[in-house]
Amino acid sequence: MRDKVGLFGGAFNPIHVGHLKVAEEALKQFELAKVIFIPTAWPPHKGVDVPAELRYRMVELAVRKHPGFEVSRIEMETEGPAYTVDTVREMLQFHPQGVAYIVGADAFLDLPSWKEADELMRLCPFIIAPRRGIDPEALRRPPLDRAEIYLIRMDPVEVSSSEIRRRYHEGLPVMGLVPKEVDRFIREHGIYS
Repeated sequence: MRDKVGLFGGAFNPIHVGHLKVAEEALKQFELAKVIFIPTAWPPHKGVDVPAELRYRMVELAVRKHPGFEVSRIEMETEGPAYTVDTVREMLQFHPQGVAYIVGADAFLDLPSWKEADELMRLCPFIIAPRRGIDPEALRRPPLDRAEIYLIRMDPVEVSSSEIRRRYHEGLPVMGLVPKEVDRFIREHGIYS
């Protein structure tokens, strides 16, 4: 895994401290060259009501002071839904040393429903963040057993983007859940109010 590039895709609606912790641990534990955050414009598996450009800016603000983190517009520049398999194929052209896809255990369990899942499992290994209530052995059952997986050694992240959106909407505190720069941006633009 050493010197591979970690790809961390998602809606990031909004990006939060849990995302950053997962990326930090993946970078450190697997000696990745860097982690590239990839906000998607149109997530195929869920609707997002916040424009892609605003979500991109939040990620950009969150990662700019972290050495080893970058943000890419690759999925925002795709016509229609962006699929992970296509993103991985394209990123491999820029990173011939190889890429690894960073994903939560809950999302990894849904991998068989993703576009060209078998091809995706062939193209790259997966770095998986633990989620409470998901037995790591479930990640190795067929058809997922065809994937090369690496588990991040860390406590499960207890914060979720949906909970953060709810807190903003209801005027509840979010201190410690999102980076300060992201909180300021959300409030300035009234994103979740």
